[in-house]
This record gives sequence, structure tokens and C-alpha cells, in this order.
Amino acid sequence: MPSLRATRARSSVRAGALADRPIGGQAVLEGVMMRGVRTWSVAMRAPTAEQIESAKRAVPTGEIVVRTEPFASVLARHRVLRLPLLRGVVALGESLAMGLRALNASVNVQVGESEQELPRGAWSGAVVFSLVFAIGLFFVLPVGLVSLIRGPLHSATLFWLVEGLLRTAIFLAYLVLLSRLRELRRVFEYHGAEHKAIACYEAGAALEPSEAARFSRLHPRCGTSFLLIVMIVAIFVFAPLGLPAWYWLIATRILGVPVIAGISYEIIRLAARYRDRSWVALVIAPGLALQRLTTREPDQAQLAVALAALRAVLDVEEGDNLAASDLLGLEVVA
Repeated sequence: MPSLRATRARSSVRAGALADRPIGGQAVLEGVMMRGVRTWSVAMRAPTAEQIESAKRAVPTGEIVVRTEPFASVLARHRVLRLPLLRGVVALGESLAMGLRALNASVNVQVGESEQELPRGAWSGAVVFSLVFAIGLFFVLPVGLVSLIRGPLHSATLFWLVEGLLRTAIFLAYLVLLSRLRELRRVFEYHGAEHKAIACYEAGAALEPSEAARFSRLHPRCGTSFLLIVMIVAIFVFAPLGLPAWYWLIATRILGVPVIAGISYEIIRLAARYRDRSWVALVIAPGLALQRLTTREPDQAQLAVALAALRAVLDVEEGDNLAASDLLGLEVVA
């Protein structure tokens, strides 16, 4: 007779009735970063010495290298930062900075260098560049293009509707383009491995590659789903602003990004709280569909890497008593 744990895992695989746990993650170069509440860990498949010396880079076949670091969120230390809307912006900023540090660690392993942390100014600059690029592509560019046909539209309502549709179309085209890049295929496979490892843990199954492989590579807390909600929320946030002069249009699209991110974060938190409701399934369905572009089915070796990162976090945090404030930020990282 199968154990209760195994039966529960099989049921979760079929129905998707998984319990959220305080674990999130991100794919990096030939590896996976996992974060908990007070710890983050990145596991990477290292190349062999022969592969490092070879001019032709191949899929690394060396040992799994794991790096674990403590993490102290400012959300836990400052009550004012935990206010609705504001907490989402802070949590997302922390996640972005942590992800860039994990990416730096994975690059070091692949080039065979000793662990060398980028200067704070360097990865702070990378965060700023990422934000400027995203705001420019998804907010400034759409409003600029629609402004070119502002006259024929003759309506503020029609203007923001066309802008919102164009913004969403640019976002979808961007994901499609990324999904077709051969260079990113293994990153997307590790993204799938990350989701499967987290789902395996949430279902209470054994943290082994053969078990994790049975779970879906799609996860409701994925950042892809969050970004789609951002695109939709932006349409409604900008609607009441009407149709001011072009320079105010651009200014509102830049200054409105933190507000949109904060609202989107609260929607994700609400969906996580009522995950078993039918309306939540409808809300997250488009985001899950989009994850088919940003994830691929991983192999057993990639699952082993994701599970190594997960175990490293659990070795430190499992059994901790967590307050509600400790969990902020984990709603959109999986």
C-alpha cells in the first residue's frame, strides 16, 4: 500500500492542489537560485577542467557547486515599508538585486574563476539598467508610438485602450522572441526545473529528481505571471489620467510604474491567499499559459541542481517559526 505522502503527491500532480511554502527561485546560468525567508542559495553545474580549457563550450558535466548566503529583508526591520503597495515595490527590488548576485555567482563558476562578488556599485548599476530598459520598452515606447496617432483617435478612452493593447502586444512579442533564442534554451530548462522542485516540495514528495520530474513546470507564483498582471493593471491605472500633453504622458508612465507594481503585487498576494477559489484559477490561467514560453522540460541532471539549491535553503530554514511579515516578497518568486 502506498504511503499517505506518496498518495498526496500524486493527487497534487493531477489536481494542482499544492500548498504554498516560503520558497521562491530563479534560473541562472547553468543553475538555479532558491530563496527562503532568511537564506538564499544558488546551485550550479560546473564545467570540468577540460571544458574550461576548451575553446568550444559544451554543456557542463562537472560537480554541482552550491553557495548559500544569509538574507535580511528590510521589510522585517521597518514597519512602514510593509504598508500595502509600498511593500510590493520593496520586495520586488530586493528580489531583483538578489537574482543579479546569483547570476554573478553562476557566471564565475562557468568561467572557472574563484568566487568574486561584483562591487555593490556594479550590481546596483545593473539593477538600474534593467529597470530603465523595462520601463522604456513596456511603458515609454507604447505611449510614444500611440502619441503619433493621437489626433485621429479623438478620444482619451480610445487612446489608453490602444496604448494598453500595444503595451501587452510588445510584452508578448518580447517573450516570444526570448523563447526562440537558442542561447536561452537551457536557462528556460532550469526555469522549469526550479518550478518542478518547488512544486515537489509543496506537495510533500521526496526531494529527488525522479519525483520532481512528475510535477508541472508551470507555477502560479512565477514572475512571468506577475509581469502579465502588471501589463493589465497598467491599463486601468492610466485610464483616469485622461490625455494630457505628451511630456506629462511620458512622465506619468515612468512615475506610475511603482504604483502599478505595488497594485499587481497585492493582486498576487490575494490570489495566493485564496488559491483554491475558482476565480483565482481564471486570474492565473493566462500567466500559466505564458510560462510555456519561458520554461522548458528539464532533464534529471538539471532537476538535481534545482533540488540541491532547495535543500541548501531548507537545511537552514526548515522548521523556523515565521511571522506574516517574514513571507513578504515570496508571492512572486517561483
